[in-house]
Amino acid sequence: MEATGRSALYVCCVLLILTEVSSELIHIPSLVHHGIEGKSVLLSVETRYPLDDVEIQGTWSHTRPSGTRTTLVTFTKEATIINMMYRNHLLFKEPNVSLLIRKLNHEDEGDYHLNLNIQFHNQTGLVIKEERTVHVTVDVPVSSPIIQKSPSYAVVEDKANATLTCSVERGTRVVFQWLRDNQALGASNRYHFTQDNSTLFISTVRKEDKGTYHCVASNAVSQGLHSRAVDLNVYYGPYNLEVNSDQGLRTGEVFTINPGELVFFECQADSNPPNSYVWISKSRNATQVIYEGPRLEVRSYKLAQAEEYLCRAFNNVTQKQDETQFTLVVAKYLAGKEKHIQEGSAFSPFAAVVVSSLFIIGCMLLFFLKKPAVLREISQVLMSIYNRPLSEQKRPHRSGHEDATEDFGIYEFVSVPGKMESAQASCRSLARLESIQDMHTTIYDVIRHVPETPSHSLLE
Repeated sequence: MEATGRSALYVCCVLLILTEVSSELIHIPSLVHHGIEGKSVLLSVETRYPLDDVEIQGTWSHTRPSGTRTTLVTFTKEATIINMMYRNHLLFKEPNVSLLIRKLNHEDEGDYHLNLNIQFHNQTGLVIKEERTVHVTVDVPVSSPIIQKSPSYAVVEDKANATLTCSVERGTRVVFQWLRDNQALGASNRYHFTQDNSTLFISTVRKEDKGTYHCVASNAVSQGLHSRAVDLNVYYGPYNLEVNSDQGLRTGEVFTINPGELVFFECQADSNPPNSYVWISKSRNATQVIYEGPRLEVRSYKLAQAEEYLCRAFNNVTQKQDETQFTLVVAKYLAGKEKHIQEGSAFSPFAAVVVSSLFIIGCMLLFFLKKPAVLREISQVLMSIYNRPLSEQKRPHRSGHEDATEDFGIYEFVSVPGKMESAQASCRSLARLESIQDMHTTIYDVIRHVPETPSHSLLE
């Protein structure tokens, strides 16, 4: 019983050691090979056992993507048998049991299985089995990609779609990638790709789609190859309309300029193609177009007051427009306005007197010109007063001046029907009245009213 137990323990220890060793007996550096059509590929195997101390037996077989399995090579330590159908296509390399496949073609794609049995000389009856699988693909290198754009002309934003197609003349299992301005593009609500990513469909085109597009094509045996650049031209705008000037002071939408200054304003907007610009002057009475073009020239001395301006941008292709307005103010305008008001108020009374006097004189002349006879009669009466003898008009005065009190009184013109004499009129004036009556015209008498006791203050 003791001997049997020892034997069982010995066998278990040997199996454990062999199992650990078996995991290190062979090594395959690469389990996947990407072969190029027409080139060779080596399915390399590294053996980690002493060949002289073992007996080996194994096979290489090929399973195609369709599932068909074919034995390619059967080998032992002493002999190798290659499938007659593949004798010129395969090369088995001893002693490391590697397999070389010459001139790859699409029929060579699939999984290659290595089955290896190993028996150590000092371990009679104990066989260690190793299995490995290597996957092989066969591809054609990619040629330079080419982009086709539809439509070939520029498109209008929010109205048109665009399609970009990338293709290659040669290449298998090609992977396509799209770049706009060297930035990778991915699927979105407006960006749609075909299954192989070869076609990009943009619906609908917007301003941000404008740019330079590249297509990058690659596969397992080719690094990414870039196509030539294709520009997508998009008509858009106007956007971000604004008015700028290098002169004056700007506060929000108000520009303040100095008196007598010539100022230039620039109206700018993001648009393709460039906009048509119209400048509009807005006042209380009217709104009118004053200039067409992106640049406006304003002379401050032509501004009677603060004025509002409006710049309107219009894109003839997109049929869109935008506008912005600003106010232009001349510095110290308010102070100048107050000064003008003060000067005007000092001048107004004088102007009113002159205008009123001229108006009254005009009315009187108009009235008397219509009645020349009346005008002549009044003139004759007035002359009769001032044609009195000098002795009556001027009397000596202690001070040597005329006495104004003699002519003091209130004079009244009275029409006299027929020949009448007034006790209060002078003889000279009555004589005049008789002569005037003989002319068959209306007779006027001049009556002087003298207050009984003239006040001292009025005389002064």
